[in-house]
Amino acid sequence: MAKAPRAGMVKTRLQPPLSAEEAAALNVCFLRDTAENIAEVASNSSAQGIVCYTPVGDEAAFHGLLPDGFALIAQRGDGFGERLHHAAKDILSCGFGAVCLIDSDSPTLPASALRAAVTELARPGERVVVGPSDDGGYYLIGVKRAEPRLFHRIAWSTESVYSETVERAGEAGLEFVELPKWYDVDDAATLATIEQELLIGERPAFAKANGFDARWTREFLAKRVRMVGEAS
Repeated sequence: MAKAPRAGMVKTRLQPPLSAEEAAALNVCFLRDTAENIAEVASNSSAQGIVCYTPVGDEAAFHGLLPDGFALIAQRGDGFGERLHHAAKDILSCGFGAVCLIDSDSPTLPASALRAAVTELARPGERVVVGPSDDGGYYLIGVKRAEPRLFHRIAWSTESVYSETVERAGEAGLEFVELPKWYDVDDAATLATIEQELLIGERPAFAKANGFDARWTREFLAKRVRMVGEAS
């Protein structure tokens, strides 16, 4: 799930400490790293990478950012939950047996979490696979059918998103599978977290595995640290 990386339209909660142009450039790095992570996992499974994007008409913004074999499909719907629900329906209607909806704000997400999601969804039977974020949301939700209760009556952008999704899964009678916790980079505090992870090698305290080596993001952050140091 991704927005076209246009200055002023993405990563607005990172402005400041970043400028609009820096935030858009960082968003490009996040997209590259997330896509490379997915492509690596997909190369060893039957999975395929797809970017479900917004806004319609901004397809060119993704040219040159995605690995070979990735497809683009437009988001539709009004609220965030509706967009997630439609994304799941649209991708499943293409003939896939399952779909994982993944955010584009977690470039260091361990590949092991993605592999676990693929493995769980390949097992017989209905289930929902969810990767919780440390802020109370989730970075991934995987389903075999687009169950509407998973996406409705959720207080999006709050710390109760994950717990409410657990409740909705129970209401739908779905087996619930939890992936390891990770984090989204969407404010100054989490920007500092990813700087520590990629530039110092200090993974988050809750992490049980090393994160993906997000090379594009690491290079951007290293360059920014150098520029700030030279300006001070």
